[in-house]
Amino acid sequence: MNLHALLISPFSYEFMRRALFSAVLLGVSGGLIGCVLVLRRLALMGDALSHSLLPGVAAAWYFFGTSTTALFFGGLAAGLLTALGSALLSRMTRVKEDAAFGSLFIVFFAAGVALVSKLPSRINLADFLFGNVLGVSAGELRLATAVSVLTVLVFVLFYRSVLLETFDPVFHRATGGRGGLVHMGFLTLTVLNLVAAMQTMGIVLALGLFLLPAVSAYLWCDRFLTMLLLSVAFAVVDSALGIVLSFHAGLASGAAIVLCLGVVFVVSALFSPRHGALGALKLGTERRPAA
Repeated sequence: MNLHALLISPFSYEFMRRALFSAVLLGVSGGLIGCVLVLRRLALMGDALSHSLLPGVAAAWYFFGTSTTALFFGGLAAGLLTALGSALLSRMTRVKEDAAFGSLFIVFFAAGVALVSKLPSRINLADFLFGNVLGVSAGELRLATAVSVLTVLVFVLFYRSVLLETFDPVFHRATGGRGGLVHMGFLTLTVLNLVAAMQTMGIVLALGLFLLPAVSAYLWCDRFLTMLLLSVAFAVVDSALGIVLSFHAGLASGAAIVLCLGVVFVVSALFSPRHGALGALKLGTERRPAA
């Protein structure tokens, strides 16, 4: 198989072009959001948010069928209820925010599983759990475009607030910054991106598009802006490669993209010269005193 048949020919199909554009757009916004999730140690909260979308999607599917608009608002409502509910619980009770997220995630995910069991057909819903490259419609591509553009605009227009809230939220609040508003706005933006990624990535794997490129970039970078740009580059390139892999290997698109991102993560974790495992082992050997 030549290079043209391997990389170019798959995109002669319209559904493949839609899938590629959707994955690349979500890679841009996911790469940005993932950096903040990683640096603020919110990775597990992001996982809880992704799983909490299930009851909203299942309820929308049950009452409205395959309507993209209904599925979007169903997932969005469930995600926002988890984010806002956990924030309120942590502020009004002694429960910490991570415990509140974990508790609500379990309840919401159980509700989603219960709703799925009542659906007349469960097969198609698997596309929203694990992604389906064939199913990205023109409407879902427009949604991915809108969410990606919104995410980039937020990072550009509010870069200073995002930077301060990420690295020093206490100083941000002390200097008049609205830290609570920034935090809730970021969680809302995360939910929007997770909902937009449902069809391409699936609920279960969508967070991989956010976290893996960010963690990989974190292993190579010491500056926030450089980390953002490298994370976006990893996400975009591996999303495109994952779409090609899913086409040729017959894999779920979300799984294929995450596998490509996982390769970059493993390489980064091993071979990053300053922060990789092999570099740390080499440094430890050099510092070891002679017998």
